[in-house]
Amino acid sequence: MSPIRMGRAKVVTVSASELGTRTTELSMALVSGADELDPAAVEVARRVVDKAVERSGIAGDHTVVALAGATGSGKSSLFNALAAADVATIGARRPTTSRPMAAVWGDADASELLDWLGVAARHVVDTAGETDAEAGQRVADEGPEPVTVAGSLDGLVLLDLPDFDSRELEHRREAERVLELVDVFVWVTDPQKYADARLHDEFVSLMSHHDAVTFAVLNQSDRLTAEGVTTLTNDLARLLVADGVADAKVLATSAMTGQGVSELKQRLANAVAGHAASRQRLKADVVGAATRLRGGVADSEVDVGRVAREALDNSLARAAGVPIVLDAVARDYRREAFAHTGWLFARWTKGFAADPLRRLRLDRTGGRPTIPVEIDGADVRAVLGRSSIPAPTVSTVSAVDLATRSFVRDASAGLPVRWAQAVEDAVDGGDGTLGDALDRAVIGTSLRAHRPVWWFVLNIVQWVLGLVALAGLVWYAVLWVFALLRLPAPETPAVGILPLPLVMLIVGLLLGVGLGILARWWARVGARHRRTVVGRRLTESVAAVADEHILIPVDEVLLRHRQTREHLEAAAG
Repeated sequence: MSPIRMGRAKVVTVSASELGTRTTELSMALVSGADELDPAAVEVARRVVDKAVERSGIAGDHTVVALAGATGSGKSSLFNALAAADVATIGARRPTTSRPMAAVWGDADASELLDWLGVAARHVVDTAGETDAEAGQRVADEGPEPVTVAGSLDGLVLLDLPDFDSRELEHRREAERVLELVDVFVWVTDPQKYADARLHDEFVSLMSHHDAVTFAVLNQSDRLTAEGVTTLTNDLARLLVADGVADAKVLATSAMTGQGVSELKQRLANAVAGHAASRQRLKADVVGAATRLRGGVADSEVDVGRVAREALDNSLARAAGVPIVLDAVARDYRREAFAHTGWLFARWTKGFAADPLRRLRLDRTGGRPTIPVEIDGADVRAVLGRSSIPAPTVSTVSAVDLATRSFVRDASAGLPVRWAQAVEDAVDGGDGTLGDALDRAVIGTSLRAHRPVWWFVLNIVQWVLGLVALAGLVWYAVLWVFALLRLPAPETPAVGILPLPLVMLIVGLLLGVGLGILARWWARVGARHRRTVVGRRLTESVAAVADEHILIPVDEVLLRHRQTREHLEAAAG
């Protein structure tokens, strides 16, 4: 067996800054996406974050190494051999170890760390009077080639854990609890139980991502021949690789003869020398938790701004009664146009026609353009009340539901089930808020505009023509009175062969009626234009409601999904 030299068993250096960054990223991922991630994985990740924060806050620079193994594997004997003292109780009755035992090397106080680990039984290894040179030259006679232990064990906290296959459930739980907190795992097994399924399935494989600070010990090797030791160590290494431990390291030891103890001490010295095992373990935990959570998010999200929304906007517009409102706007325009440009003597008939916007309780502007005012939807509803637009039909409501579901499905394409459900839950839940918002949007939209200039011009012309016709009629009435009283009639001017009063009456009436007919035709053109203008306004208002109640909530979920993914990727590195 070749000697193990100092520096051969390297632990990747993890800075406190890197660990803090990864821990923060994992914590932020839990904040942004915990509700949509696997609850069991979230609980594990929270424990990892808490552990990293607590361990980083403990004073001192210790490396915690745990000897974990099955009943009868000789953990306690190996523990005593490493501590060079009979610290752990050894006996024939199994299980012997019921509570963790700690051996501490060095003068630094490890009380706070051991309190955090929950280890009450403690032993300080006495290295008084031993110089660094002597500590680096401890030699074990283990065969033809002695093994020199280079480096110091100062800062090592070695734990002897209860058997993980103990008949006592409390012992097994205690071993599992402490294993979650230590920095380095030393799996101690023996020739009879090295292939035990519980060791490999429930411990080694679950912690295989800690391979940088994990190695195995085949204890009681004195029971085997040299060939048997080689065969079993190779077989155990193969099992560790199958468990997911890359570059598996297996060391044959015997607490009885001292074989391999010095090599084991050297490995421990190498782990302690870098003072990085604790951060490496915490990093591995953070990476493992982030990697497990990463499976709960997709690789990308849909851009909500690029999702087709025409069907959604159209269905919401129909639900808001926009077609009914636009018909009323067109009729209102024609009605107002007639009131300003129609034949002067027929305008009184306007009173017989109902105001289409008033019937819908939308006549809020008094014929003048709406002045923008900074008020919210609640104020609009409080001041303007609710419109009288007919409620949407069952088919219209179904169309809205179908369009909304289609939009949500497109927006959540590719997302895991929990995230897709979160997107669906984010939209309006059918509690009536969407319908009220649509009604307020219609009420708050200006349905009129400035009166066209041609109304003003034709109104003046109609008044002139009306006054001309009225003057001609009055002129004729005066002439009739003169004739009735047999008074000499004044001379009446003529236009050709027609008297001027007759010309005035005919021209005023015919041109007024004709211009009124032309104005009505032109009002239809203007009504279509007004319908288009108001239609754009209503479309924008309905689109704003869709943004508020559907697009923005969906986008917020997708944003949380993206943030969660980015935080997890940063935590996992």
